[in-house]
Amino acid sequence: MGEPVSKLVCVFLCAFTIVVVPTLITAQGSGSAEEEYWRIRAEEAWNHTLKAYEANPHTVIGAFNKQASDAVKEFLSEKNSTRRELRGKKWGGGCLATNPIDRCWRCQPNWADNRKRLADCVVGFGRGTTGGKNGAFYVVTDSSDDSILAPKPGTLRHAVIQKEPLWIIFERDMVIRLTQELIMQGDKTIDGRGVSVHIAYGAGITIQFVKNVIIHGLHIHDIHQGSGGLVRDSVDHFGIRTMSDGDGISIFGSSNVWIDHVSMWKCYDGLIDAVEASTAITISNSHFTDHNEVMLFGASDSQSKDAVMQITVAFNHFGKRLIQRMPRCRWGFIHVVNNDYTHWEMYAIGGSQHPIIISQGNRFIAPPDIFKKEVTKRDYAEEARWKEWTWRSEGDLFMNGAFFVQSGDPDFTKKHPEIFDGIAPADSSEVTWITRFAGALMCRPGSPC
Repeated sequence: MGEPVSKLVCVFLCAFTIVVVPTLITAQGSGSAEEEYWRIRAEEAWNHTLKAYEANPHTVIGAFNKQASDAVKEFLSEKNSTRRELRGKKWGGGCLATNPIDRCWRCQPNWADNRKRLADCVVGFGRGTTGGKNGAFYVVTDSSDDSILAPKPGTLRHAVIQKEPLWIIFERDMVIRLTQELIMQGDKTIDGRGVSVHIAYGAGITIQFVKNVIIHGLHIHDIHQGSGGLVRDSVDHFGIRTMSDGDGISIFGSSNVWIDHVSMWKCYDGLIDAVEASTAITISNSHFTDHNEVMLFGASDSQSKDAVMQITVAFNHFGKRLIQRMPRCRWGFIHVVNNDYTHWEMYAIGGSQHPIIISQGNRFIAPPDIFKKEVTKRDYAEEARWKEWTWRSEGDLFMNGAFFVQSGDPDFTKKHPEIFDGIAPADSSEVTWITRFAGALMCRPGSPC
């Protein structure tokens, strides 16, 4: 075990005693037995975190940037005649794949016969995520969520509590109102391609102390707090949950998570939260609108174990009526690359507790308010302190007066040529094309997405 990992073990052991696990109340036995169950789950999750953690994150960024740049060059060389048409608000032509993830699978007419190819397409820190690739297909046929302790076969809840790897697909269009938070087991893919699936008007999705989850092609919106109570999290365990926060997707102590082509809006708390030393995460190709606190990475300034967080936020469109946290980061290493920020009302990217934030090739369009032009916001630190935090902007496009306040070592780019020297991300001027198809795709089997 190398020195960086050894330090992480020490951080975890020191911090573990103050982990706040949402399930700590007696179920299926004494309270101490329930605590022991979650303690074991947390230790198993931490072992996966150590395996997923990248000791040299700069190499991951360099590899990502090359893939993104190459994909755009290929797209432009193939589709040069579409440049004028793409400037319009709507695209009525054929399938266009403008970034490396989409070019891996999207424009193949037989994608529905080869769904698991998707698992080979993830890039960024979540690059090792395979979801349910090594498992069977599970078809959701029933949109109900009536029995939390004994979920009916054919429901989404029944699918996600199974312990074996599964690739979960849907028989038809459906709206699923979750009565309580949907607590997933690991090694799962929820694949909404080919139909229109809405997780809405109820509780959200919880990824807690597991590994290897892909969520793709869902609409997640109008999420409420779960009331708490008895909830089953696996085929052989249930427990009493406290009230859930009302996040659209909550990633808690988990690793290797990929969220791709989701459309999200109007959740009670955050759209996506990643906390409790979650790492190896990619959030990509998604469309976010109509929300206040969009993404939170790291729940508390006191949780030093969140230093292991490594998250890629790429190819997303941050759209209308968003206010803040796109994302807000504590600790960790966050790569924000080739996203389109067209709306914010307070700020776009913020944080506390010295996270490393590398912003590359994004487009930032500031709001009309002259007091809201700054992209960045630091909390709970004097200027003399936050000036030491590594927040770097490279190749970003700033419009309507937007500006990014950089901090940290001014020679950072020279010290990490694997990120910046000849391996730039796709150019920020191409971001409107790269993100044009962000969000859940409207496609059907038999034709490209």
